[in-house]
Amino acid sequence: MTRIVYVNGAYKRYAEAAIHAEDRGFQFADAIYEVIEVRDGKLVDATQHLSRLNNSLAELAIPRPMSDAALRIIIARVIRLNAVRNGVVYMQVTRGAGPRDFALPPADTPPTLVVLARQLRAGMADERALEGIAVKTMPDPRWARCDIKTVMLLPAVLAKEEARKEGAREVWFLDPKGAITEGGSSNAWIVTDKGVLVTRQLDPSILPGVTRLTVLDVAKALGLNVEERPFNRSEALAAQEAFLTSATQTVMPIVKIDEKLVADGRPGAIAKRLRREFYRFAAFSGV
Repeated sequence: MTRIVYVNGAYKRYAEAAIHAEDRGFQFADAIYEVIEVRDGKLVDATQHLSRLNNSLAELAIPRPMSDAALRIIIARVIRLNAVRNGVVYMQVTRGAGPRDFALPPADTPPTLVVLARQLRAGMADERALEGIAVKTMPDPRWARCDIKTVMLLPAVLAKEEARKEGAREVWFLDPKGAITEGGSSNAWIVTDKGVLVTRQLDPSILPGVTRLTVLDVAKALGLNVEERPFNRSEALAAQEAFLTSATQTVMPIVKIDEKLVADGRPGAIAKRLRREFYRFAAFSGV
């Protein structure tokens, strides 16, 4: 079927969709984005994702292109036009177009909004979770405001490619003190030998993951002990379990870190339980 994307007020065929050559998202990565899972035709944790989108816009002083209610209408139509039952919705907002200049354009410059939806094969992440994945650690080369979900993803792209060449699906970044911040596109977790879940506290070095927040709710409901604090590579290598969280993978077990097996090299019981329970606690909304 013909795929359709929303760009600045119009629903276009992919081949016809375009932005201005001097759009600041293209020229300066002066833009933010958000990804929402679509599961069984419903949006997962959409309110939290839109809240984070608005927070990112506010941090960069980019005007909101429209209200959340209006954006939900566009999201719903893009999903229907692309017949997405299980997949993702991607939204990107830039500061808009203007003569290329480091100085910000006038405050009334219209922002650019792009919304697309893509079908993903149902069960693909579940199959991967049965065996778990490997991660590679490396120094964090990104800017100091990773809490803003910008499109400046080149450092993560290059890091993930380096990890992929060594058989890993994700990278775990290390801060200058050797503590793990987060993944290239996910939040990082371990389970200590005492059964305590550990994930880094919210600070400018990590994205406030929506899935991370829901998993914290799941852990609390299950009576699990959680500590939000830094943990280093050595602690991760000695962990009983490790896993990551993201909108497209929910809870993904990690079975190898830098070529060293985590525990017995199989997905851990806590990660598997959190994955099973996740959608009982996530908020679903119609489209």
